[in-house]
Amino acid sequence: VALDIGPGDEVIIPNFTMISAALCVCYTGAIPVFVETDPKTWNIDVDKIEEKITDKTKAVLAVHTFGNPCDMNAINEIAQKHDLRIVEDASEAHGAEYRGVKTGALSDIAAFSFYANKNLTTGEGGMVVTQSQKLYDKCRYFKNVCFPLDGKREFIHKHLGFNYRMSNLHAAIGLAQVEKAYDYREQRIKNNAFYKQRLGHVEGITFPEDEAESLNVHWMNAVLIDPDIFGMSRDQVIEALNLKGIETRLLFTGMHEQPSLKNIGCDCS
Repeated sequence: VALDIGPGDEVIIPNFTMISAALCVCYTGAIPVFVETDPKTWNIDVDKIEEKITDKTKAVLAVHTFGNPCDMNAINEIAQKHDLRIVEDASEAHGAEYRGVKTGALSDIAAFSFYANKNLTTGEGGMVVTQSQKLYDKCRYFKNVCFPLDGKREFIHKHLGFNYRMSNLHAAIGLAQVEKAYDYREQRIKNNAFYKQRLGHVEGITFPEDEAESLNVHWMNAVLIDPDIFGMSRDQVIEALNLKGIETRLLFTGMHEQPSLKNIGCDCS
């Protein structure tokens, strides 16, 4: 909304992500356009973005999958070439870095999630960050049911806004965790190294590769299982681990397979 994206517009998003990335586009009336996943990093395949750009494309939504930063240099070059805005979905990438720059500072505007299982949580909710005063003011305006920004508490609303305010209680929970944010980050990195050391050599199990010159914060430790090589299917592995008291679960389904997105006319080919 703050980027003035609306009906008739298109936004490039990765096919492999949480459906929220597509829904935030749909809620503006725009259409999400899906780009295939890089088989190595599991992020958006930057080499396939341009083939999806049309005269309706207004932005690229870059999702840092599982805390692994995207190739933002390549995405920025494409955006500049086609006069597009860049939105980072850093919901899984608190404290991640790309070429020494923190996620959230690599785009026009970025969003972080503070859901219960994220690297930093307030129980629910999230945060929008931007280096643009104009976008900052627009976000403040729309998230508070479009009350005037001049401080006048008049119940006159010139636009349709949203009630996206975070409560003081939720903010206090988040602030208390900020002090330990880097400790949490380092522990997740150590956990991932532990798994890779013990499972990385096993044939049929593949970990996603870290993006070059980046710091992956490993929101989730995810693997790809090749049943023909490993000798067990994904579901069989999950069942066997559950019997041992080890929790595992499936993650995202490709956007092209989501019934809700097919029903609104998205190109799910």
